[in-house]
Amino acid sequence: MKEILRNARQAITVTIVLLVICGLAYPLALTGVSQVIFPKQANGSLITVDGKAVGAENIGQEFTEDYFLWGRPSAYHYNTYGEDAEGNQYYSDGTEYAGVSSGSNNYAPSNPALTERVAADMENFLEKNPGVSAEDIPTDLLTASGSGLDPHISPESAQIQVPRIAAASGLSEEEVQRIIDEHTEGKTFGIFGEETVNVLLVNIDIAEEMGILPKE
Repeated sequence: MKEILRNARQAITVTIVLLVICGLAYPLALTGVSQVIFPKQANGSLITVDGKAVGAENIGQEFTEDYFLWGRPSAYHYNTYGEDAEGNQYYSDGTEYAGVSSGSNNYAPSNPALTERVAADMENFLEKNPGVSAEDIPTDLLTASGSGLDPHISPESAQIQVPRIAAASGLSEEEVQRIIDEHTEGKTFGIFGEETVNVLLVNIDIAEEMGILPKE
């Protein structure tokens, strides 16, 4: 009996010690270090305009206006939705809002639903970007990311939209290109990955130049 009690006491003691170390001390230490060394990233890399948070640098948003830069397709429309008078919530394409989600439809290349979605997106892009041919559309403008929340597109995908954005926003093509260049990120350490353009950061600057948002 004493042996059982001693073993039980040891097990309980070890559990409590590990709980304090792994469940309290370690998370608090990491939180403290991250707040000191990487405060912006630790707090979600939030972007503020006029003192209000308008998004996060690493999470995309859905933009459909002609004067904004468009991002990649998203199965969950970047969790952007509207609400009718009855309180029903819908995505921009009219389908029912599924709640905060991430991911993709994971369609196989042979799935007709994928073909239909790509064809519809291509038709819309060509309609809104006259002068652009189907073979000129970069792949990432027609394919969704694994998370469905990717905030980046390729520089080629941004540049092909410059004429439309300039015509709709009233800005010159040179101004739009300058904004895109300012938010073009190089390869990690100069060798890993590809150059990317942050869609949200570009659109904030466009909105500021148009007077939609106050300039910082």
